[in-house]
Amino acid sequence: MLCSHFDAGRCRSCTWLGTAYAEQLAEKQRLVEDLLAAHPDTVWLPPVASAQLGVRNKAKMVVSGTAEEPVLGILGPLGAGVDLRDCPLHTPGIQAALPELAAFVTRAALTPYDVARRRGELKFLLVTESPDGELMVRFVLRSQEPVARIRKHLPALLERVPAVVVASVNLQPEHKAVLEGEREILLTDEEALRMRLDRVTLRLRPQSFFQTNTAMAAELYRRARAWVDEVAPRTVWDLYCGVGGFALTLAGTGREVTGVEIGREAVVSAEQTSADAGVEGVRFEAGDATAYAAAQPAPPDLVVVNPPRRGLGPELSGWLEASGVRHVLYSSCNAQSLARDLQTMPSLRPVRGQLLDMFPNTAHYEVLVLLERA
Repeated sequence: MLCSHFDAGRCRSCTWLGTAYAEQLAEKQRLVEDLLAAHPDTVWLPPVASAQLGVRNKAKMVVSGTAEEPVLGILGPLGAGVDLRDCPLHTPGIQAALPELAAFVTRAALTPYDVARRRGELKFLLVTESPDGELMVRFVLRSQEPVARIRKHLPALLERVPAVVVASVNLQPEHKAVLEGEREILLTDEEALRMRLDRVTLRLRPQSFFQTNTAMAAELYRRARAWVDEVAPRTVWDLYCGVGGFALTLAGTGREVTGVEIGREAVVSAEQTSADAGVEGVRFEAGDATAYAAAQPAPPDLVVVNPPRRGLGPELSGWLEASGVRHVLYSSCNAQSLARDLQTMPSLRPVRGQLLDMFPNTAHYEVLVLLERA
């Protein structure tokens, strides 16, 4: 993949861009297998390759410069802004929208936040594109001061970029490395972006997590469904369920599925998707995954876990070990924490694994592993 920013040294986010793609896949596979070498009986399926261009469905753009000449991209090593509006990783709709959003910053007189001086208002622009080309745009601000101007100029933006169906303001008043705050102000009638996949169309609300590579997310859910169908559980828990991707994909055929997610916005999204699609036998709860599991009188037949990079941790992995649950489907973005968790669950042995290249040109990935009680 060619990238002028990488070649010029302005952006090195794609750390493996100088490595041939086939070598990238092989190296990721080797790293994962080495980390799970304590489980030699695992059957590894071939890694799932990604396209390299136009795959990232979410742009997280730091806003710097001035309102008259905004810079959308990242901050360089010395704190200066690097404009990445033309980053070839982003989906085509995001690439087309970013110049218009930069012009909107000027029209609405949104002063970029100056990290060094702790002045200004607009910290980030977050833009997500659905498979159907619709966009969600979020303005991360230090305070509500610019909200009235954003509302005033928003109709013109919607006319110039009709793909924008959801727009909101997120308030993040603190001076620290946190992407967004707790409060969200919706600016449009539509509250959620529709992410159409094979079996379901997920509703993605602001502050809800979704994989940044839509094609690889669809592959992940497709494989999860096939593997779970093989072991045919009657009851399933999807812990860390997010907007319900695994839970809603696995529902049906008389299966009882419960999704648990600590983020309330994600649970609302999952419930709306379930209601819209008329999915039966699935329900969602907002709460801590470990606390939920520990409070139940009996485990299900299968548990799906999709934890953050830190992994499950000793409490939940310890519960899974002692629970007697027959199968666990573990989706991990960090095989190091996966390997640690497996040490705490010696009775649950990995029988099958597959790497999906969710993040091409970087050392990151997603790996799906089916665990079976010995």
